[in-house]
Amino acid sequence: MRAISRAIDRFCQKYQGFGIPKLMLFIVLTTAAVFILGVSGNGIIGFLFFHPELILIGQVWRLITWIVIPVGGNIFFAVITLFFYYFIGSSLEREWGAGKFTIFYFSGVILNVLYGFIAFFFVRSSAQLATITPVYLNLSMLFAFATLFPDYPIRLFFLIQIKIKWLALFSAAFFLYEIIAGLVSGYIFIALIPLIAILNYILICGDELFAHIRPLLKRSSPQVINFNKAAKKVKRDLADKPYRHKCAVCGRTDTEHPELEFRYCSRCNGYHCYCSDHINNHIHFT
Repeated sequence: MRAISRAIDRFCQKYQGFGIPKLMLFIVLTTAAVFILGVSGNGIIGFLFFHPELILIGQVWRLITWIVIPVGGNIFFAVITLFFYYFIGSSLEREWGAGKFTIFYFSGVILNVLYGFIAFFFVRSSAQLATITPVYLNLSMLFAFATLFPDYPIRLFFLIQIKIKWLALFSAAFFLYEIIAGLVSGYIFIALIPLIAILNYILICGDELFAHIRPLLKRSSPQVINFNKAAKKVKRDLADKPYRHKCAVCGRTDTEHPELEFRYCSRCNGYHCYCSDHINNHIHFT
């Protein structure tokens, strides 16, 4: 994951013109337009869904148009959701640059499309087919934003102020619930769709995620201390420290034991220093 993230960073640095500027603004405005047209009842949304069988007979636009299908029919919910997606997506683009954000978003699109075709070829039952929607893909942006700015405060429904990391954890719990509910119901391919968004998030943001997790793991895991090695290390460190006086008998220094007094013996031949315990209790150098 670190290798993939660094390779993407090197690619974006080398090709600085790569990417689609204001990508999320374009997606949000297109989704809003589709929502307005869908409310009028002209059936346009039916031509945008991801449908492998129709794609294989020539309706190739369905490979990408599913990302602009609005979720839900409530206009208030749609406005709040689109504004939130725009805020997160544009923030990621400012932090990463247009190139990396474009790679992040469209790698999620490609992974979802590949998974949709795998489900189509392995399961022919329409009830079991994986229905690809932009919900999980867009929520993966929330995980990326929370990884970069975990303590960023937001107002949920403009009322309750919470940190973005708690909203991301709630969304992760929603993913887990969807997976378990799908598996219990027997719809395996439908149940695993959230994992595609998580896979894309880990591939691009795994390095930043584990950078947050590693300190927590180190704090929680007990460390076994070898006291003999620790004592030797302390002794070496003290020995390496500079000192002014060192007792010629016991080897103690004024750095290790600042409470001691050190004197030079006038009866010894040469200059020999002794601590207060040995200044009068030593064999003189002759």
